[in-house]
Amino acid sequence: MASRPIHSVKWNRYPSDVLPLWVADMDFRCPEPVLEALHERVDQGMFGYGFNSGELAELITARLRSRYEWRVSVEDIVFIPGVVPGITLACRAATAPGDAVLIQEPVYAPIRKVAAGAKCICHATQLVPGSSGRYEINWAEFESALLDRTRVFVLCNPQNPTGRVFSRDELERMSKACAKHGVVVISDEIHCDLVHDNHQHIPIASLSNEIASRAITLMAPSKTFNLAGLQCAFAVIHNPELRARFQELRTGLVPHVNAMGMVAAAAAFREGQPWLTDVLEYLGGNRELLATFVHDQRTGISMGAPEGTHLGWLDCRMSAAREKPHDYFLQRARVALSDGSIFGPGGEGFVRLNFACHRSTLVEALDRMAVALAADHS
Repeated sequence: MASRPIHSVKWNRYPSDVLPLWVADMDFRCPEPVLEALHERVDQGMFGYGFNSGELAELITARLRSRYEWRVSVEDIVFIPGVVPGITLACRAATAPGDAVLIQEPVYAPIRKVAAGAKCICHATQLVPGSSGRYEINWAEFESALLDRTRVFVLCNPQNPTGRVFSRDELERMSKACAKHGVVVISDEIHCDLVHDNHQHIPIASLSNEIASRAITLMAPSKTFNLAGLQCAFAVIHNPELRARFQELRTGLVPHVNAMGMVAAAAAFREGQPWLTDVLEYLGGNRELLATFVHDQRTGISMGAPEGTHLGWLDCRMSAAREKPHDYFLQRARVALSDGSIFGPGGEGFVRLNFACHRSTLVEALDRMAVALAADHS
């Protein structure tokens, strides 16, 4: 990897002396079989309209069955260019203007905007950090927020930015509450393959036929295999009526996946697992390195160990960076992180750090941050 890749939002948003650990893509070359498949497709020299590959749909159904014991038919899969437009389409398919949409904050910023885009009311409950920094669901608040007007609950699992991977018990309790109130669950599961030791991702729609009939699940190879720029994702919608509504709303607005995205996704799902196994091991080492940094009490920073994703959610409220940690680390350490406030209430005084980078980059960034904090602490 070049020290500063070209055509990269991550590496070119800030001046050259800034280390970028903000937007959630990786600094690793994608799997070689993906590159080979793309080269082969380019060598054909013709780029007419693509099509929704039956092979890719079959690869996805086999993957979901082997990884999660989740039986999905090819007909349940709808290809889309990204998870965010998928969430937007799903919300509009399941609501009418004036309905309510429930979310859990802090959460990925586009999820906070989806209700307004559908002309709905947004109700937000708070994920609550425990003494260890691990976030929990406030069940009383969650269940009381399911009102008569609530039509959709948008779940993010693995959760961005907190790194939680919700347990089977938590997912069952959320799904039962939603079923009781007739609420459709839109589940953003884009980080499903990036789960750390001793944790297991469970698609909420795999729990029962009842919840499957009321769920729209969004997944993609983009985070898993570092393919975000190729824009290939998919929705799993078991309910035929809901799926037809989803398809209807995309007409003329949300395009099909481009040919290169389909080629890359198929190659990644077919031959990318050895690469992913190595990446997960490497991310585990980076995660431990980050944990060592935050456990140094001299920094004043704390963090609940991420159970999934390649994102650290750093609590800076007891540090010298407490006021505006994003600005502090950018100006004092020349390290770019994601501003916690964009994830909603509960994000003030936090930053999100993307540790899917080369270890030397992470070491240098953490050293810069520690030096800045130590200088102000003394």
